[in-house]
Amino acid sequence: MSHKAAFNVAVVGATGAVGQKIIKLLEEKNFPINELKLLSSSRSAGKKIAFHGEEVTVEEALPESFKGIDIALFSAGGSVSKQLAPEAVKHGAVVVDNTSAFRMDEDVPLVVPEVNKEDLLNHKGIIANPNCSTIQMVAALKPLQEAYGLKRVIVSTYQAVSGAGVTANKELENQSTSFLKNEEMQAEILPVKGDKKHYPIAFNALPQIDVFQENGYTFEEMKMINETKKIMHAPDLSVAATCVRLPIFTSHAESVYVELDRNDLAVNEIQKVLEEADGVILQDDPQNQLYPTPLSAADREEVFVGRVRQDPDVKNGFHMWIVSDNLMKGAAWNTVQIAETLIKNKRL
Repeated sequence: MSHKAAFNVAVVGATGAVGQKIIKLLEEKNFPINELKLLSSSRSAGKKIAFHGEEVTVEEALPESFKGIDIALFSAGGSVSKQLAPEAVKHGAVVVDNTSAFRMDEDVPLVVPEVNKEDLLNHKGIIANPNCSTIQMVAALKPLQEAYGLKRVIVSTYQAVSGAGVTANKELENQSTSFLKNEEMQAEILPVKGDKKHYPIAFNALPQIDVFQENGYTFEEMKMINETKKIMHAPDLSVAATCVRLPIFTSHAESVYVELDRNDLAVNEIQKVLEEADGVILQDDPQNQLYPTPLSAADREEVFVGRVRQDPDVKNGFHMWIVSDNLMKGAAWNTVQIAETLIKNKRL
């Protein structure tokens, strides 16, 4: 356990969209850094990134890059994490990993600080950052689970293209231009780059995020189902998900239906619990058309909830609308928050 006032921090995937946001947040939050090491693939090595008024040169991520590193924040894809995260741990670093590589490993805590920060006490060197769509949902579900008990969750997502990376954003831009000029749209990335078929996302909705599994659900949907149960320590919770990609650049939105253990609750009681929840902002005034949208949530760290209403036919059933910036709370901010929590609780 380290008692140093400042830490040697490595960011792996420093030139990617999430990596860049992590660096920006480390700067904005005045994270206690002694030395910052920026790592990437050999392709991006040599680039320079500004940090606190100085230029830091990006280096190629290699096993020996982690000598002397206290905290390594990974956001460079699952194969990189699988290869290099154990190497970082060998060198004495604590890894916070943004990929799905270790999320369902029973020895690896899967953490949203507002929901289950106590799981950080049991880490063995690697901590997993959950899927972006899962993070925002559990942030809103956890206070309801604690207050009233939770039986069932059904979620439909409306996810931003940035979740598929910078090239997917570019494809949306190009397709939008083509469509408006009445030209043929080129589709090479979505719904899944490595899958057989590609469809335009501009002016469209794609009911496939990640590859299909044998049960007919996509990998993204199964991530939401399995991660929610793990984070909330609720293996018997009923969870089902449909994940849809929309032509939005930033912020995922979700329509979530929950069934609680009590059937004597009013909407204002649910709203009060959400209003008091850590990291959640309630924006819910239908009379004045107040509710969260992807644009209003962009660049914000919080999870926004609105449209809370009781199901017309199910007494213990409630519907809500949850929106959050998928690159902020859904990735970069949750990662930095985990690192901050580790320091606060002296778990490094």
